[in-house]
Amino acid sequence: MEDKQLIIDIDRIIREKAGRKARWIPQFVVSWLKRTVHQKEVNRFLNAHKDETGVEWLKSCVKYLKMDLTIVGKENLPPNDGRLYTFVSNHPLGGGDGVALGALIGEHYDGNIRYLLNDILMNLPGLRPVGIGINKTGSQGRNFPKLVESTFQSNSQVLMFPAGICSRRHHGIIHDEPWKKTFISKSIETQRDVIPIHFSGENSPFFYRLANISKMLGIKFNIAMLFLVDEMYKNVGKSFEIKIGKPIPWQTFDRSKTAAQWAQYVEDIVYQL
Repeated sequence: MEDKQLIIDIDRIIREKAGRKARWIPQFVVSWLKRTVHQKEVNRFLNAHKDETGVEWLKSCVKYLKMDLTIVGKENLPPNDGRLYTFVSNHPLGGGDGVALGALIGEHYDGNIRYLLNDILMNLPGLRPVGIGINKTGSQGRNFPKLVESTFQSNSQVLMFPAGICSRRHHGIIHDEPWKKTFISKSIETQRDVIPIHFSGENSPFFYRLANISKMLGIKFNIAMLFLVDEMYKNVGKSFEIKIGKPIPWQTFDRSKTAAQWAQYVEDIVYQL
């Protein structure tokens, strides 16, 4: 089936991303990429669920990944009464956590949810109704502020991972990179209360070693990102805990702190959950 309909086609993605330079990429590198991102397995799943989109598709992903989820503090999710919120979470996995939270929050709000996602993930048809593709590099990077603005000005609940990338390991501790302040300024602007969420879990030691080595060598490209699908498959069948904190009123974020300091304040709350 995957040969008949390549929904995820590494050859095509390379052509789109690398342009004319794609011809110089050795075939063994392309083959390695296909294995690393589990192209065959992913396409089997996508073809089997090609008629599903949005929250329905996300719930199928949770089932496919055999995620055993324990929800703590679900009563802290505000009612679906038309008010809009900003949901922020740590990002330990870089894949499964986004799928699980999207399914949970999306179901609670009847599918009315939007993610800010790496634009590569928009190659997944099921994500398109709930995803806003972001590419911070090149000419498309200039559109980033407009996309964020339109997302927060929409009538949808917003789910964000303010670190921007998944957690890293420093001195043996797995923790997010410093949270960006965007969710603070935009929540104030659009009067959205902030809902803090903590997601348990971690990736493999290999993933963290690779990320740290890349950073040490000054490599700007996020090489570790290439292994996130492989990490997702390594986490199949594992148990995770989602802790939902009490809403933080947007009026909390006054001028007594800078937006960056308030972002740190919310990050600290998340890690205390």
